Amino acid sequence: MKWVEGPGARREWGARSRVSRTTQCCRVDRLGSGDTLDRMDDAPGIEVAVWHSEEFIKDWVDKAGGRESRHGPRLRLMAQLLPFDSESRFTFLDLGAGTGAAASVILDLYPLSTAILTDYSRQMMLAGEIELRRFAGRFRYVELDMSADRWPEQIPTIVDAVVTSMCIHHLPDPRKQGLFKEVHDRLAPGGWYLNYDVVNTPDPVVSAAWERVGARNPTENDDDAPHTALEQAGHDDHLRNITALDPQIGFLRSAGFEGIDVYWKCLDSVIYGGRRPRL
Repeated sequence: MKWVEGPGARREWGARSRVSRTTQCCRVDRLGSGDTLDRMDDAPGIEVAVWHSEEFIKDWVDKAGGRESRHGPRLRLMAQLLPFDSESRFTFLDLGAGTGAAASVILDLYPLSTAILTDYSRQMMLAGEIELRRFAGRFRYVELDMSADRWPEQIPTIVDAVVTSMCIHHLPDPRKQGLFKEVHDRLAPGGWYLNYDVVNTPDPVVSAAWERVGARNPTENDDDAPHTALEQAGHDDHLRNITALDPQIGFLRSAGFEGIDVYWKCLDSVIYGGRRPRL
């Protein structure tokens, strides 16, 4: 199994993107005291401490090159699955975006697109502003805790596409199901949702095969392994929410998506998704 990462929704111990605040390239929409969205400061769990740690975020950003070599081809495939071309003008939402790894690939591939990235770690969003500065004027960050079912008004009620990358596995299944329905309802008719993530299996034979491959490729995730007590605690805390693939496909169906498929799979890593039906 891979080391997997992040906060109330995130990725592997080595693949994220987040944040924005005050740079000339973009802005971060912060929630005021009157907003209903829960702030991450109030969220329980060790992961909050991990993803709000300046030291951890710095280490995360420093290892971005290794994550890009591993996740880059999969993120490019996810971007290519979107039904747009180089002349398309559209707005997409990247939930649990981290420093913007997935969004940057889409912004590159579709030069007229604009992105709204969400995260609940201010440190990660600030790092993301720096990472995405070459896309100045084409993106903004909004603070969002995906573990809650309340969306800030800074996120449009309708977007053309939604992506998630290595973050859905941090949510318990009831919240995964609820989020998929919320995503469906915010998509324009014909709009796509795609998720790149890790899954589990209830089959011990399959699990043993996955572990066998991991044991034979020991260096693949060495840099992502937790090195401190805080990282290990966060890692252990979120593993419990990595679940099997089939139920998640069922959540998409129950949310109302069509064209549902597992568009790519390698052991415990998958890209799945579907679109909201056209009118």
